[in-house]
Order: sequence, then C-alpha cells, then structure tokens
Amino acid sequence: MPTTDPLGPVLLAQARKAIADALDQPAPTPADHPQLKERGASFVTLTINGELRGCIGSLNAHRALGEDVRENALAAALRDPRFPPLSAREFGQVRVEVSLLSEPEFMEFSDEADALAQLVPGRDGVIFFNGCQKATFLPQVWDQLPDPRDFMAALKRKARLPADFWGPNVMLARYQVQKWHEGSDTE
Repeated sequence: MPTTDPLGPVLLAQARKAIADALDQPAPTPADHPQLKERGASFVTLTINGELRGCIGSLNAHRALGEDVRENALAAALRDPRFPPLSAREFGQVRVEVSLLSEPEFMEFSDEADALAQLVPGRDGVIFFNGCQKATFLPQVWDQLPDPRDFMAALKRKARLPADFWGPNVMLARYQVQKWHEGSDTE
C-alpha cells in the first residue's frame, strides 16, 4: 500500500543529488524531512538495466540519516570495490534504491538448522559473524536465493568462508528494512 510519508522520496532524492554533485551532473535539490537529522542506518543500491552497479551501506545507526544516505550513495557509486566508479555517462541510466534498516537483533540458536528455521525469507536481512569475518545480505537477496540453505551458504561465501562452514563462534543478527526505489511506492 502506498504511503503518504514523504521520507522515501526524500531519501531517494538525497542519494541521487549526492551522486549528481560528485559527477557534476544536474539533479533537483531534495526536500527536507525531520527524520534526516535523526540517527539512521541505510543501504544504497544502484542498478543499471536491472543489474547491480553498486551497493554500500551502514548496519548501525551511527550518524544522521541524511548524512548516512548521502555518504552511502557516494560510496555505492564511486567506491564499491566490485565495480569501477560510476561515470557521468551512466548517471542517467542508474536507478537508486534506498533501504532504511531496523536495529539488528542477535539471534539465539542451537545449530545451523535451528538458525535457518528462524529466518523469514523475504523479510529478514542477516548479518553473519565468525570472529573477524562478517557479511550481510539485505532482505532483497531472498529474491535471488529463496531457499534458506542457499541464502546462508552464499552469505558464508561472502564472508570468505566455505559454503558448508559452521562453528562454535558463529553469531547471527537479523534486521528488517523499509525500502524505496526510483519510480515506485514504498515496499
């Protein structure tokens, strides 16, 4: 159901404006919203023709939401190590998505099967920890990996661990997102 709260469009405009300014491209000045000054954690995902072009974010609310979105937009566009920096030529083709994260909650589980049984595909974003190794998948990743075993295996590979790894130091936290992408209502 569409929302009347303008936060989503404001966050999208903040992200697009930050990238536009860095690439010396025109973009409208975003409107203000009171929540921009509150601490918030966000991820900014960029796509071109439906293909990932950059995704960087914050797992914890450590700065004002407006600053977080702007910094993550710049990082997704210019510093995602998986991609070359976004070019001015690509700017008009890129679509922006902003995800606003809830506070992560650590999970209690007896083993991997128990942890997997607790996850809600499509709703839960997951942070995987094992010592210094850490990786996360936003809830949107369930669209490509709907089976919890496949989702967790890919998350472990992202943390540079074998897909079948499990150990006594594994910790998991989950979070939810409210997301917006250009050309749509909130989801």
